[in-house]
Amino acid sequence: MTRRTDWAEYANGPAGTSDGAYGATAAPYETEQTAVGPPDGGRARQDDGEARRRGGRARATGGTRRRRGRAEPFTEDGGATSSSRAEKGEPPRDPVEQARAICLRLLTGTPRTRSQLADALRKREIPDEAAEEVLSRFEEVGLINDSAFAEAWVDSRHHGRGLARRALARELRTKGVDSTLIDAAVSRLDSEQEEETARELVARKLRATRGLDRDKRLRRLAGMLARKGYPEGMALRVVRQALEEEGEDTEFLGEDGF
Repeated sequence: MTRRTDWAEYANGPAGTSDGAYGATAAPYETEQTAVGPPDGGRARQDDGEARRRGGRARATGGTRRRRGRAEPFTEDGGATSSSRAEKGEPPRDPVEQARAICLRLLTGTPRTRSQLADALRKREIPDEAAEEVLSRFEEVGLINDSAFAEAWVDSRHHGRGLARRALARELRTKGVDSTLIDAAVSRLDSEQEEETARELVARKLRATRGLDRDKRLRRLAGMLARKGYPEGMALRVVRQALEEEGEDTEFLGEDGF
C-alpha cells in the first residue's frame, strides 16, 4: 500500500532551530541597565530606546529567517523527491509485485476475465512467468472467475439490453471466455424466455414506427432484432404477430424469411 507522506513532520523546522534562538538574540538588550546620575542621563535613555528598537528589528529579522528556513526541507533536503514515486502511485519494480498491482487496479469496481488481465499485463511488458503466477493465484482466491463472469454478463446484458443468446456468446468470446463456459452461461436462457424478451423489444419499438409504411416498419423491427442476435425464424414470428395486432396485412410474409 502506498504510504502518504506526512508533511506535518516538517512543522517544527530543521534541526537546531527553536524558539530559544529568539531569546538568545534579545537577551543582551533586555538586560542592559539605564545609566543613572550623570548630566547626560537623557542621552543614555535615548540610546537605550534606540537599542531596544534595534533589538526588535533584529528579532523580526531572525523570525523571517527562521520561517524561510522551515520551508527549505521541501525543496533542498530531497524529502519530496524521495517520496515522489510513492506519491504518484507507481507500481513496484519487481515483476510479480508489479503484475499484482496492475491486476488489482484493473479489478477495482469492474470484474474482468483472465484473458483480459493477461492482455493488459502483456501490453505492459510483464514477463510471462510473473503474469502466470499472479493470474493463477488470483484464480485460486476467487478474484478471477470466468464462469461467474459469464453468468453475470448474460443476466445483465439480456435483461438490460435485451440481447439474445447468439449475441451474448459473441460478446463473451471477444472477452476471452472459454467456449465451454460460454455454452453453460447462455444455456441458462431458454427459448421461451428469449422469445418473450423479443416480444417486449418489438412492442416498445412498435410505437415509434406508427405512421410509417408497412415495409419500413418491417425493416426497422426485423433489423433491431437481428442486431440483438435473435434467430430469423423467431424474429419473423414475433414481428408478424405484432403487426397483425396493429391491423397490418402480413400475408406477404413467408415462413422462410423476410
